[in-house]
Formats: sequence, structure tokens, C-alpha cells
Amino acid sequence: MRPAIILAAALLASPATAAPPGVSVTDAWSRPATGVNGAGFMTLTNRSSRAATLVAASSPAAARVEFHTTTMSGGMASMEKLSNVSAPAGGTVLFRPGGKHLMLMGLKRPLKAGDRFPVTLTFASGAKVEATFTVGLSAPAAGHAHH
Repeated sequence: MRPAIILAAALLASPATAAPPGVSVTDAWSRPATGVNGAGFMTLTNRSSRAATLVAASSPAAARVEFHTTTMSGGMASMEKLSNVSAPAGGTVLFRPGGKHLMLMGLKRPLKAGDRFPVTLTFASGAKVEATFTVGLSAPAAGHAHH
């Protein structure tokens, strides 16, 4: 009986490791970086009928990954750390230079043009999606998607 309980628990837990239904990441990229920090950009699309809240991100390329936004006030740009990012039902969230972005803190090596690295995005539901970021001076060609 015990193996059946373990199998049932594993099956119940497995959906939490898949991407939320209807959520995808496209155009994931990062600028070259030689310092200790870098930034990541992407398009997060939620085609589902429920909001999807991004609560964490991680990457083997950095000690930690945070959500930030850039705001302008009195002609001065400043960054603010965000605790989460919500993708509304049927909506899209743009992570772009000068707006929302991923801060790659404590880079483990320089990010050079042409490099690729994974980022795991974790949602409030426990679901995860892994996106591959390409290092370059701009977003990769459209259509590079992760579900």
C-alpha cells in the first residue's frame, strides 16, 4: 500500500512543476555584462482566464535574480525592487530596458554576446517555466518561446 501512496503523492505534486496553463515566455534576452550585475528582458504572455503571479526567479548564471522596475521622477531614473509581477488573464507583461526587468545579481561569469543561460520562473501556484536567455544587444528574433 505504501508505494501506491508515494506514487499518488508524486502525481499530485507533478503539475506544480509544469508551466501554468496558457503562460509562455518569448524574446528572452540579456545585454552583455562584464560587472557583477546584469539585466534580463522578456515577454510574459498569459492566455489563460486567470491571473498568473510571478513570485521568484533563479539562474545558475547569477547568485540571485530579482524583479525590478525603472521609474522616472523629476528627470531622474531610479530602480525599484518588486516582490512579484502579475500577468493579468489574457494579458502580456513586457520586461524591457527602461521598465520591468530581471536583475541578475552576482553574475558568476561575464555575459558575452552569443551566450545563452537558463532562468527558472516560479509562479504563486508553484508552477515553473524555464526560459533560455540569449545575450545580445537587442531582443532575439521573434518566436523564441518557452511554455
